[in-house]
Amino acid sequence: MLTYIIKKYAAAICCCVCFLFFLTPVFAGDPVYPASMIPDSLKKNAHIVVRAEEVSVKINDPRDVRVTTHIVITVLDAEGEKYAHVTEGYDKLTDLRYIKGTLYDEAGMPLKKLKQSEIQDMSGVGSDLMTDDRYKQHSFYYKVYPHTVEYETEVRYNHSYYLPYWVPQEAASYAVQESKLVVTAPKDYVVRYRNFNYKGEPVLTNDGDNKTYTWEVKNMHAMADEPYAPRWYKRTTTVLLAPAIFEMQQYKGSMNTWEEFGNFSYILNQGRDQLPESVKQIVHQLTDGLSREEKITKLYKYLQEHTRYISVQLGIGGWQTFDANYVATKGYGDCKALSNYMCALLKEAGIKASCVLVYAGDNAKDVTEASFPSPRFNHVIVCVPGTKDSTWLECTSSSLPAGYLSGFTADRPVLFVDETGSKLVHTPVYTMEQNQQIRHVNATIVETGDMTLKADTRYTGLQQDDLHGMLNTLTRERMLELLKQAGYFPSYDVSGYECKQLKASLPAVDEHLEIAAHSYATVTGRRMFLEPNLLTKTGRRLTADTARKSEIYLNDAYRDVDTVKITIPEGYTPEAMPQPVTLQSMFGSYASKVAVDGNVITYIRSIDHKGGSYPASAFPELEKFYNGMYKADRARIVLVKK
Repeated sequence: MLTYIIKKYAAAICCCVCFLFFLTPVFAGDPVYPASMIPDSLKKNAHIVVRAEEVSVKINDPRDVRVTTHIVITVLDAEGEKYAHVTEGYDKLTDLRYIKGTLYDEAGMPLKKLKQSEIQDMSGVGSDLMTDDRYKQHSFYYKVYPHTVEYETEVRYNHSYYLPYWVPQEAASYAVQESKLVVTAPKDYVVRYRNFNYKGEPVLTNDGDNKTYTWEVKNMHAMADEPYAPRWYKRTTTVLLAPAIFEMQQYKGSMNTWEEFGNFSYILNQGRDQLPESVKQIVHQLTDGLSREEKITKLYKYLQEHTRYISVQLGIGGWQTFDANYVATKGYGDCKALSNYMCALLKEAGIKASCVLVYAGDNAKDVTEASFPSPRFNHVIVCVPGTKDSTWLECTSSSLPAGYLSGFTADRPVLFVDETGSKLVHTPVYTMEQNQQIRHVNATIVETGDMTLKADTRYTGLQQDDLHGMLNTLTRERMLELLKQAGYFPSYDVSGYECKQLKASLPAVDEHLEIAAHSYATVTGRRMFLEPNLLTKTGRRLTADTARKSEIYLNDAYRDVDTVKITIPEGYTPEAMPQPVTLQSMFGSYASKVAVDGNVITYIRSIDHKGGSYPASAFPELEKFYNGMYKADRARIVLVKK
């Protein structure tokens, strides 16, 4: 993956935790930031209050961008301590000029100055095999509340490929007294920006050969934690920045449009798809005489069996791939290198394919702004265009079938990079009919309340993603440990477990599970109490929220159908039975019903759950729907012995 990019954007966000704010000089010993001066309205529901902040972005030219940042934060309690630090990254493209800091007590009196020897200088290797990324961080680790910390940093980018973005309110429990973003650039330099939740436009001033854009917010109160909300930058004030033209080392480009940005990415990696002769021969041995679809599948399998994913991020390598010969020789590469190699294999077989830039993540569909071209990507995949449908390939996976992306990159805008006509397209959307969990359970309960059950479940599409991942990375012993920790029942043992993976463009996993549950049913005198819904219960109740502000965002559509048959001891008959439940909502539908025939209870439950975005005003309906399911899923049967 483009780990380099992630870290750069993380560094940009961190700039919002340090800034340049020009202070009126004070006499030695005078309090500077007394906590008592914070309005009570800003303290409500807040763990920290940003007293003053300024982020200054000075674009001297396309090869020289200075970001000076300064922030003063009052930490109200221990929960706010996680925000009271500074972290800045640096590498061959970024020079960290300095970090300064001061700690103040509750009265606003200075307690301690940051010493350079106290700054931690750490490698950014992480999961990467090789990287020149490093970062510096500091915290005063002061535990008396409230207290105030002040940080100031300066970073120089020797390029203008990406610019920082401004999010003055970093989290819901974060109040802001005052924050400002100031962007200065030459008069002839086009600064592109996109505002979210900001009233009006920035103030534009001209000063000689420069122009300055200023955004400012004051008195931002802590926000409520709202479930099923969209990405944070869409809930609070955010300003995204991007250049019109830029330079990075010897490369120049523009990103006024997605096509321009895609063309730059193509040129950056042009000519890096040359295969060694030995691999060319293998391609023809594997594919000559096969159909187009068979060639794609064959070569994708070859890639999976002969390469492995290892991230290598050096210099411009966060964006520029290692060539196909490198991957063929080494047997490994990052997402760019493996995707480029896959395109080269297909090209040798006579099939055109292109690399695609994507912001990956299971809950990251709403990151890339389709209307604002910018380098907000962290991963590369492959698209093989077809006359009717395209074939998508995740080249970092050794186990996914050809044509299936998984929730990691599905259903989001991506940049298709081509020699001509690069464009923003959308990855496949997996529908409710494709994302299914169909489960059949047979259980037997004895007079003590102990229960044994066998469950056979087929998971398809996105519903099988997590299980697929575990089956291909964990040992059987670890899988059994996780099953025992899953909390199906208060006390149980896993007596049997098997899975079969079905590889196809829409993959599936068939799971067989055997459990012995201790005292599942409660036996009191002549009565036995039990919940017929054994394995699939809605896990979340929602509380009423009449002040909901954010739109509702539900990640994926899916369908669950459970058919449960429970054999109960002879002599027991129903005394109380749950009524059938049917729920209809804009968010989907739910149904459950119970029947008893002799000593066999049959329980059937189904849910069709929609994804997508909904207005905040619909939250009462969501609350009703979810809480109705939660209650129905836990309905009990009362049996009495004759």
